[in-house]
Amino acid sequence: MAGACSNGNPSPPSSPAGGFDVRDWNSVLAAARGQTVDWWIYGGDERINTFVNGYVKDELAKLGVTLNAVKYNDTVEAVNKVLGERQAGRTSDGSVDLIWINGENFKTAKQADLLHCGHVRALPNAKYLNFDDPAVASDYGLPVDDCETPWVRAQSVVVYDSAKVQAGDIHSVDALFAFARNHPGSFGYAAPPELSGSMALRTFFIARAGGYRNVAGAFDRATYDRTAPALWRALNDVEPYLWRGDNYATRQADVVRAFSQGELSVYLTYGAGGVGLSVQNGTFPATTRELMFDSGNLGNISFTAIPKNAADKAGALVLSNLLLAPAAQYENQRATGLFPAIDVSRTAPADAAKFASIPTPPAQLPLADLVRKSVPEIQAEWVTMLERDWKANVQEK
Repeated sequence: MAGACSNGNPSPPSSPAGGFDVRDWNSVLAAARGQTVDWWIYGGDERINTFVNGYVKDELAKLGVTLNAVKYNDTVEAVNKVLGERQAGRTSDGSVDLIWINGENFKTAKQADLLHCGHVRALPNAKYLNFDDPAVASDYGLPVDDCETPWVRAQSVVVYDSAKVQAGDIHSVDALFAFARNHPGSFGYAAPPELSGSMALRTFFIARAGGYRNVAGAFDRATYDRTAPALWRALNDVEPYLWRGDNYATRQADVVRAFSQGELSVYLTYGAGGVGLSVQNGTFPATTRELMFDSGNLGNISFTAIPKNAADKAGALVLSNLLLAPAAQYENQRATGLFPAIDVSRTAPADAAKFASIPTPPAQLPLADLVRKSVPEIQAEWVTMLERDWKANVQEK
């Protein structure tokens, strides 16, 4: 790895050329006024898009900063944009100011020394973060090194219509595949590397490996070679019985829509906290429920990162800080179902009470149950191999 982010020593938090110092927040606010922040963000979740282009945009405008949310289907699009600009010699005035990022894409950006580092702990709202939390300190096993800012905490679950499916019939990945074979068209997942499709693939792999403990460390070729071929056989065996067969959706939104229209009776989501909202607004049937596999379901934190060549670094810092504010974290959970990345116990009592007042709808599992069966993300190298080999051994076979 090259540069400040790669060796664990964050670069200085000041940016003299930009006329501000992150340790002097008033100077950041002054430099940010009038800027337009181009935030590259996953476009596959309409609830998040509405929150970003509503609440976040409005709150940012109060600080004199304009938000331009640029939607992508895969984070690699944003990383490749920054990398391409750097290779073309565009070391400043870049077109990407902030990226919603984590996992293998963070690893790529960090290794390529694409990110502005050394500012996260200096953000005023960083006081609400627990930097001793492994999910905050590392991203898919890679140390964050002050190069990205936590934004939201997500938890994956299995979503099913209890009028059509019994929980006991899909309690494990093998059971789900058996159910899919016996009920053609009832289950489907998006094609990796789409975010939710990749999550589904990682979940299947962890189960096939015998649980997270067997793949918890650095990438191990022997374990991978022992596990992956059996997974490819299982996925190919179930493929003819999937919703749309081998014509995998490229967007999670299409999978969700199929469930809402009754085509699917089971799917996987990384938005455990948003399922009840979909029932409340009539999108999902009242009989919708959640479960977690016997082998557990993945949970992680999503981050935001600022490219080194960002044109509007001050504005990006202001946005990063805004997203950490207790009010923004609360509104995000209430509106999208994504859980707070901050440590709620560090907020004022009145704020903590607001978080506690958010109800758990009948469709959803209680947060305590989600935490109990949640497993961390596997390290990025596993993910890269899985996505590459799924394409070769399943999609193109």
